[in-house]
Amino acid sequence: MCRVVDLRQAVLAKNDASALELREYLAAQGTAEVNLLSSPGSGKTALLELLLAGAVAAGVPVAAVTADLATENDARRLARAGAPVKQVLTDGLCHLEAGMLSGHLDGWLPADTQVLFVENVGNLVCPASYDLGESLRIVLCSVTEGEDKPLKYPTAFGSAQLVVITKTDIAEAVEFDGAAFRRNVRQVNPGVPVVETSARTGGGVGELLALVIGCADGVPVHQPVLAAQHGRSKHHQHGDDDHGSDGNSGHEHPASAERGATEAR
Repeated sequence: MCRVVDLRQAVLAKNDASALELREYLAAQGTAEVNLLSSPGSGKTALLELLLAGAVAAGVPVAAVTADLATENDARRLARAGAPVKQVLTDGLCHLEAGMLSGHLDGWLPADTQVLFVENVGNLVCPASYDLGESLRIVLCSVTEGEDKPLKYPTAFGSAQLVVITKTDIAEAVEFDGAAFRRNVRQVNPGVPVVETSARTGGGVGELLALVIGCADGVPVHQPVLAAQHGRSKHHQHGDDDHGSDGNSGHEHPASAERGATEAR
């Protein structure tokens, strides 16, 4: 048990060091990184496509990295917005890590990029524990996932600097209780802003994009209580509530997996 815990702490410590380097690099070139976390099927890609298109139309230099275990479908889809897009294939790894992301940005990210969106692997467990050097962490939840999602995944929602509700155009049909969801969000992350969106109707997309651009322009973002409790700008630790008391994440972490990446424009 001690060896498992020690190994996990060592992995996270190495990631935090890489995240610090990446954060400093991006800050030096004036790029704000936005880390998007959600469960599979939340509508994250559809929303990101609209955000990219809106930024391009407004003349804001943006780029996107999208991560999946397999396929290049999301990169091809996002590239339709007209922004530089790179697909990262994690080969079974359930999340992105800072060193991995940094390696894919090297020599690819345009120097004038103001906002870099990172679409993390669809998963609310492991990605919540890894700092990617982001300026803004956004956690998304669709109305089909249930009002208690923040309570079931307190590390993910507790470390968010912004929470986004997606697919609100079908909220009434699935009897989503928005007030209950917001109460649950406040329970794990008091004061975090919540934005309602619909990729189908475009509702809330402009508001969300304005918040992202504001972050890039230096507008202060929400700092979760969870982060302050751990003495760092964000919370990046696995909790027992996420993985169970045996300390085993149950996720595949290949020791020497070859990372694949393709680019689309």
